[in-house]
Amino acid sequence: MAQRLAALALAGALTAGLTLPAAPAEADDRRRIVSYVVRPGDTATGLAVRFHAWTAELLTLNDLTERSTLYVGQRLRIPVVVEGRRRTTARQPVPRDRVARAITQAADRYGVSRRLALAVAWQESGWRMGVVSSAGAIGAMQVMPGTGEWMSLYVGRKLHLHRLRDNVAAGVMLLRVLRDSTDNRRDKIAAYYQGLGAVRRHGLYQETKAYVANVLALKRMLREGHSLR
Repeated sequence: MAQRLAALALAGALTAGLTLPAAPAEADDRRRIVSYVVRPGDTATGLAVRFHAWTAELLTLNDLTERSTLYVGQRLRIPVVVEGRRRTTARQPVPRDRVARAITQAADRYGVSRRLALAVAWQESGWRMGVVSSAGAIGAMQVMPGTGEWMSLYVGRKLHLHRLRDNVAAGVMLLRVLRDSTDNRRDKIAAYYQGLGAVRRHGLYQETKAYVANVLALKRMLREGHSLR
């Protein structure tokens, strides 16, 4: 029941409006502060997923705790993560519906959960192909070039990460490789974000735990039939 309520709250947040005020003094090039007015059903975790923020930072910025209640009409400041901010390429944008179809096709081809692949891609890029992070991660699945070379060995052909079909093939194949290399779903998702070696050596970083929680919340939304668009 709690999971369903969280998913419904997140679904409500997806359609909520927002305004972008001038950046306050505490904003830097790693976070962009978004002003938001709480609506019925909103939760801190749901808003963090919606706006690609970390729940802990959202709570701290607004002097809240995990037990705090959000009130309708309450104004929050949401610290949207822009570190490694995606830059849009000059290419014609690929429609999100097309990106989603390519992800589900790749998931079926490589034996990976459709919902998991879609949730990871939404968390990474919002199902946008024409984005590249400052660290060099490419496209809808935000695949690093070195990882693309690695996944090319599994797929059996050279993968060109700026091409939709190859980008999703690399990301979805990585999820399959991580599934076979980890003991549980949490570590598989964490390794996609943090790296398998770092997960094995250090366990999950705090921001990785938030990333995993966001992906699982998105996956639950998809399971319950909510649209992410």
